[in-house]
Amino acid sequence: MSAFLLVVPPLVGHVNPLVGVASELAARGHRVAWAGDPVLVRRLAGPDAAVHPCARSGPEDGGGGGGGGTDPVRPPGMRGPEALRFLWERFLVPLAEAMAPGVREAVGAFRPDAVVADQQALAGALVAEDLGIPWATSATTSAEFADALAPMPRVAAWNDALLSGLRRRIGRPGGRCDPRFSPHLVLAFSTPELAGPVLRGGERIAWVGPSLAARPRPAAFPWERLDPGRALVLVTLGTANAGAGGRFLAEAAAAVRARAGAVQGVFADPDGVLGAREDDPDVVALPFVPQLDLLERAAAAVCHAGHNTVCEALWHGVPLVMAPIRDDQPVVAAQVEGCGAGVRVRFGRAGAAAIGAALDTVLGEPRIRAAAAGVSAAFRAAGGAAAAADHLERLARTGAGEGEDG
Repeated sequence: MSAFLLVVPPLVGHVNPLVGVASELAARGHRVAWAGDPVLVRRLAGPDAAVHPCARSGPEDGGGGGGGGTDPVRPPGMRGPEALRFLWERFLVPLAEAMAPGVREAVGAFRPDAVVADQQALAGALVAEDLGIPWATSATTSAEFADALAPMPRVAAWNDALLSGLRRRIGRPGGRCDPRFSPHLVLAFSTPELAGPVLRGGERIAWVGPSLAARPRPAAFPWERLDPGRALVLVTLGTANAGAGGRFLAEAAAAVRARAGAVQGVFADPDGVLGAREDDPDVVALPFVPQLDLLERAAAAVCHAGHNTVCEALWHGVPLVMAPIRDDQPVVAAQVEGCGAGVRVRFGRAGAAAIGAALDTVLGEPRIRAAAAGVSAAFRAAGGAAAAADHLERLARTGAGEGEDG
């Protein structure tokens, strides 16, 4: 049996896909430990998860060290290259520097046969390379495969320089690895049917599809309020965008109310911007909702095009209305549009009329529902957590991924 160390950032969407993989590896008799935020990991992976603590980068990471699992606190209107610069300079690079000592201590204490490093937990990859330990990339979004910076050479050069400096400080002197792409194995929690053409990663990519595992449920959900005679629409902007989403949620609620005879909405509303009433028959708004359970019943989802939300919806064959905000979300939204499984609206400008029209389209167009069903079939055939565990077992056994000689 082998030992696997999973290195994750303090971000819910980057921990969740590995929860199922960790469970599968443990069920096969392997030893599994985590390096990251103990509060967040144990909240998502269970109270008995073995977690080696890694320091966070301070209050600017958005969680204040309390295990909240949010992204850095950025001004709500920040978009494009400015948001990318903020993400790297104020979160990813400081987080890597803060985590590196803890990752090294975890490796020394746990002695893993292989490391699994999330693409945003850069310390995991750089420390593994420095120590000569086989490592796999956990790619919780397929956006990096699209090489979105290629049309912006100056931004790409700036990004490369940041990574080079980080590598010199916490990795192997003279090392050359891109910490976002293991030379051994890249676990992609998607499939080509959604991701489309791949420009980076090549044969190292193992398309395993979504890794969905049971997760802690919020306080009792009022299932009795759901109307089986109406199409259920889930509306969520993920765990990291609540502060920027008040206007959009209000417009989406107005769109649902305009279709109250045929549609009922369930809203993830962590900041309570909708002023929810328990007797509202059309809009059920709660701080937290059981997303996977609701997607089993949903006819459509309105979201920010976060990769995990998109994949969870399409796993269930649920078509999407997407309002991408920043980071990888525009790329993911383009992938969904490209495969025909959803439509896009403008986050900052779409009103109730535009959101409602998009909702009518995904609910009423058979071709969109068929495309969502096709992606669902591809996801389910890819193998999920079990397929990921197969690849990781080979990596631990041979020190190589599928595309290498070992």
